[in-house]
Amino acid sequence: MKSTLFSPLKPQLLAKLLITLCATGLSVSAIAADATKDPISKKTTKAKTTKNAKADSKKSEIDTSEPEPNIDQNVDTEYKCELGNSLVMYAHPEDNQSLAMRWRNRLYKLTRVETSTGAHRFENQKIGLVWINIPSKGMLLDSRRGHQLANECKSTKVASLSVTETQVK
Repeated sequence: MKSTLFSPLKPQLLAKLLITLCATGLSVSAIAADATKDPISKKTTKAKTTKNAKADSKKSEIDTSEPEPNIDQNVDTEYKCELGNSLVMYAHPEDNQSLAMRWRNRLYKLTRVETSTGAHRFENQKIGLVWINIPSKGMLLDSRRGHQLANECKSTKVASLSVTETQVK
């Protein structure tokens, strides 16, 4: 029995099929090229890329080209933050325009930036660290990546005073 169902559509069907194959020819060849690659080398490339990205992020976090500030004769205030983070601020009694901050075993110099809200804002533009302190808490931000490094930071001096006041009452 001879099939007549597809015979009138053959030229149109072939034309559509040919157009479709031509249009997707590049993606098919790209898929075929990926399939012929060695899967082990693909994994190695991904692993190397990830390791390089991690190394670059660590380099950007710690900039050793900037000299550490001198903290002699400074008053230190330790802050305990959420998630177990901590930092120490060193302020010189005669200089209210800058302070030093110990974060992750490194000292950074931060310079005061005026705000309209009354919050104390100190920043190191070269490294991208921003310390914002309001009476109830402080927070450390990474301005380059746009995320928080430490939040809900409270001075241990204030925390110890509130515990003492609670015990006395």
